[in-house]
Amino acid sequence: MSGRVWLLLSRWWWWPAVVVAAGGVVESRAVAEEPATATATSTATGSPRGLVAPAPLERVDAVYPAGEGQKVCDVTLAVEVAIDGAVGGMSVAGSCGAAFDAAAMAAAARWRFSPATRDGRAIASRIRLVFHFEPPVVVPVPAASPNAAAPSPPPAAAPAGPASSPERPSSPAATPGGAAAPVVPATGGSQVSAGGAAAEAKGGEPVTVEVVGRRAAPSRGVSDFDVKIGALGLVPRASAAEALKLAPGVLLQNDGGEGHAEQIYLRGFDAREGQDIEMSAGGVPINEAGNLHGNGYADSHFLLPELITGLRLLEGPYDPRQGNFAVAGSVDFALGLPERGLTTKLTYGSFNTERLLLLYGPGGASSGTFAGGELYQTDGFGQNRDGRRGSVIAQYEGRTGAHSFRVGAQAYVASFHSAGLVRQDDYNAGRVCFYCTYDPAQGADASRYSVWGDHESHLDHLVIKNTVFGIARPMRLRENFTGFLLDPQEPQQSTHGQRGDLLDLSSMAFTLGARGAARLSGTLLGQTQELEVGYFARGDFVRSTQTRLEAATGHPYHVDTDLDSRLGDIGLYLDANLRPLSWLALRGGVRADLFTYDVLNLCAAQSASPASRTNPPGDASCLSQQAFGAYREPTQRTSTSGLSILPRASLLLGPWYGLQASLSYGQGMRSIDPVYIVQDAGTPFATATTFDAGLAWARKLERPVELALRGGFFQTRVDRDLIFSQSAGRNVLGGASTRNGVVVAGRATGRFFDAAANLTWVHGTYDDTGLLIAYIPELVVRFDGALHGDIPIEKLRLRGRPFRGALTTGLGYTSPRPLPQGERGDALFTWDASATVGWWWLDLGVQVFNVLDARYRLGEYNYVSDFRSQAQPTLVPARMFSAGAPRTVLFSLAIHFGGDR
Repeated sequence: MSGRVWLLLSRWWWWPAVVVAAGGVVESRAVAEEPATATATSTATGSPRGLVAPAPLERVDAVYPAGEGQKVCDVTLAVEVAIDGAVGGMSVAGSCGAAFDAAAMAAAARWRFSPATRDGRAIASRIRLVFHFEPPVVVPVPAASPNAAAPSPPPAAAPAGPASSPERPSSPAATPGGAAAPVVPATGGSQVSAGGAAAEAKGGEPVTVEVVGRRAAPSRGVSDFDVKIGALGLVPRASAAEALKLAPGVLLQNDGGEGHAEQIYLRGFDAREGQDIEMSAGGVPINEAGNLHGNGYADSHFLLPELITGLRLLEGPYDPRQGNFAVAGSVDFALGLPERGLTTKLTYGSFNTERLLLLYGPGGASSGTFAGGELYQTDGFGQNRDGRRGSVIAQYEGRTGAHSFRVGAQAYVASFHSAGLVRQDDYNAGRVCFYCTYDPAQGADASRYSVWGDHESHLDHLVIKNTVFGIARPMRLRENFTGFLLDPQEPQQSTHGQRGDLLDLSSMAFTLGARGAARLSGTLLGQTQELEVGYFARGDFVRSTQTRLEAATGHPYHVDTDLDSRLGDIGLYLDANLRPLSWLALRGGVRADLFTYDVLNLCAAQSASPASRTNPPGDASCLSQQAFGAYREPTQRTSTSGLSILPRASLLLGPWYGLQASLSYGQGMRSIDPVYIVQDAGTPFATATTFDAGLAWARKLERPVELALRGGFFQTRVDRDLIFSQSAGRNVLGGASTRNGVVVAGRATGRFFDAAANLTWVHGTYDDTGLLIAYIPELVVRFDGALHGDIPIEKLRLRGRPFRGALTTGLGYTSPRPLPQGERGDALFTWDASATVGWWWLDLGVQVFNVLDARYRLGEYNYVSDFRSQAQPTLVPARMFSAGAPRTVLFSLAIHFGGDR
C-alpha cells in the first residue's frame, strides 16, 4: 500500500505547485448564487493579496412597486458594509424612479454579509448592488442554499429565492408547484450580489461584473421535480447520473463498465440507457438518435458531478417542451459552479482508484461561467473492470443590456473493460467467482465532443431565446450476453463449431440542432397570463455496424447490422400559462414533431433461401444473391416519415397555506430504431398516454426550516413497449403495457441539515397477457441526508477561522424484480456514507460506497445462455446477474484558492 501511495504522489507531484502558483493571481471576490431570470451587476476594484471581499449571507428581494404598470428597470445602490457584516449607509448610484429606488433601498437594508477581510481581519467595505425589476408574476418559494457549506438565509418578508418559475419552489426534491405565500406583485429584487473591494484597498480600476440566470418552465404538477442539489451534493455519487436519485422512482444499474451509460429505471419503465427518458444538460441533448446499441442511448459520464447544481426531472410527458424519448419523462441537468476561484482535488482509494479534478470560476462572474476537468482511472473490483477517462468542460455566461448569452464546449474520452454477466448456477457450483467474467474481451471506447451557445432577450413583454448545438460522438462497444449460442451451423456454411457471441458495435454520430421560443406575457383578469411558441430542430448522421467476433482469434466472422442513417426531427409547440383566478392555473398546449428517416442498409441481404446449388453463398454475411442465386445488390435504402401530435395539459389549484392540488394529462413518444424502418410505413414511433393526480405542500418555518411534501397517483399506457433481448444485446420492440403507481416524496432543509426521502410503488403489466413487466422494480425507496456547517467550538478555531465539517448518508432499497418465466430477483439494499472536515482553503474527505460490504446482484436476468460447452448449448433458461461493487473507500484532498475562502 505504501509503495502504491508513493507512486501516486510521484505521479502527481506537480499538482500542489500548480495550484499554489495559480492561486497567486486569482483575485478574492465573493459571488452569490444567482436566482433564475436574474441579472445583476456589481462593481469591484482589484483586490490586493490577502484581501477577501464581503459575501452575502442573508438576501431580501425588493417588492415591485404598486401602480407602476409594466416597467422594467434597474436600480444601482452604493452600499457600505460594516465590520460586523451589517448594511450601513447607502446611496442611489443609478435611479429608475422614486418608487423603485425606495423599494430597492428597503430591501438592501435587510441584507447581511460576511465582512470583507484583510489577512483574516474584518474591515469595512463598499459594494454596489443592482436590483432588477420586472412586471409582476408570482412570488416563488425560496430555494435551498446552493453552497453546501453556506447557511440557509433566514425568513424574510420578501422571499430571496429564485424567481425561476412562478409556483415552482426549486429547493427540495419534492417541492410542489406552488408558492406558500399569497400572490404579490413582485419579481423585482437584487438578483445577485457580487462583493466589492474593501474600502481600505488602494489602487485598481473599477470592474463591472454581470451575472445571468434563466427562468425555468412553470410547474406541471406533482410529478414535476425541480431539484436543487445543495448540501446533498456531498452524498457519495459515482457518476453525474446518480443525481437522478434525488427524484422518486429512480433506480440505476450498470452492467457495461465504468464508461457505459447507466441503465435507468423510472417509475415502472426500464428506460435502458435513455431510450424512454429525454436527457439534456443545459438544454443540449444527451440522447443519441439512431445509436445501434439503443435508440436514445444517453451517456452522461462527460458531465462532472461537481458542476451539476440542480436538475429538472419531469416524470411524465406533461410539458409541450418535451420531445423525442420523453415516454417515462425528461431530465435537464443545470450546470454551474457556485464557488469562485480555483479548486483542485485529488482522490485515491480502493482498487487503485485515482482522480484528479480541477475547477475554476472567475472571481466576480456568475456561477454559469466556469471551467472544469478531470482525469480518472481505476483497476476496478474483480476481473476485467478497469477503466480510464478524461473530461473537460467550460462555459461563459454574460449579459449585455437586455440580452444574456452562454457559450460552451466540452471534450470527453474513455476506455474501459466490462465483466458482463455471470450464470447463477455456475457461481453456485464454484465454476466461476462472484466478481469474475466469462469473456475478458468485453469493454468499450467512447468519446463525446460538443459546442453550444444560447441567447435570451427581454423586450418589454416579450422574451426570445435560442440555442444551437453541435455534437460528435464516436463509440465502440463489445458485449457478450449468451456465450456460445448464436452461431449454429448453416447448410451453406463451411463446417465450424460455435465461434462465440461477442458483439462488436461501432458507431460514429454527428448531431446538429437548434431550439428556441418566444414568450409573451400580459395582464388579464388582474392576473399575469403567458403564451409561448417554440421550435426544435435536429439532424443526426449516424454510421453504425455490429459484428460478431470469434472467441479464439478476435476476428469478425459475421455482420449483424451495417447502417448509414440520416435522421431528422422538426418540432413545434404551443404552451399557455393561464391564470383565470389567483388560485387556479391552466397550463399546457400541444406539440407536433415530424420525423424523417433515410436509412441505407449496407448488409440488407443475409440469406438466400432456397440457396443456389451451383453457387451457394457460403460464409459471407452481406450477400449479392437471393433465392436460387439470383443477383441483387447487398445494399437497400429505406425512407419514411411520420408526424406525431401530442396534447398536454395541467390543472393546478392553490396554493392555500402551502397546499396545492394538480391534475395532469399528456402524451409522449419515442422514435423507432432505424433498424425497424420499412419503406413508406407510417408512424415510425411509439406513444405513451399518462394521467397524474396529486397533492403537494411546502412551508418555510422558523430558524429557518423549509419543509416540502408531495404524493400522487399515476397511470401510463404504452402502445409499443421495449423488452430486453439478450441475442440482440439491447431492447427490442414488444407489445402494449400499462403501469399504475403511487409516489410519495419529501425534503427538509435548514441551516445545518438537508434531508430528502422518496418512495415509489408501481404495478406494470403487459396488456395481452396480464403478466408483470419483466425487470421492473415494483418498490423503490431512497433516503439522502447531510449534516454540514461550521463546527461551533471556539477552542477549535485556528488563526481565527473555524473548522467546518459534513456527514452524509445515502440509503436505497429496491424490492425483488419480476423476471421472465415467472422468476423473481433478490431485494437490493445499498448504504453509502461520507465525512468531510475543512479549514479555510483545505478540505479532507472520505467516501464509503456499500458500507456494509454486501454482496449484491445489481442486475438480474433470466434467459438461455451457454458459456461453457461450445458444442451443444442448452436451451433451458438460467438466472444471470451482474455483480454490484463491494465496499469501496476513497480519500480526497481538496485545496481552494480565491472565491470567499
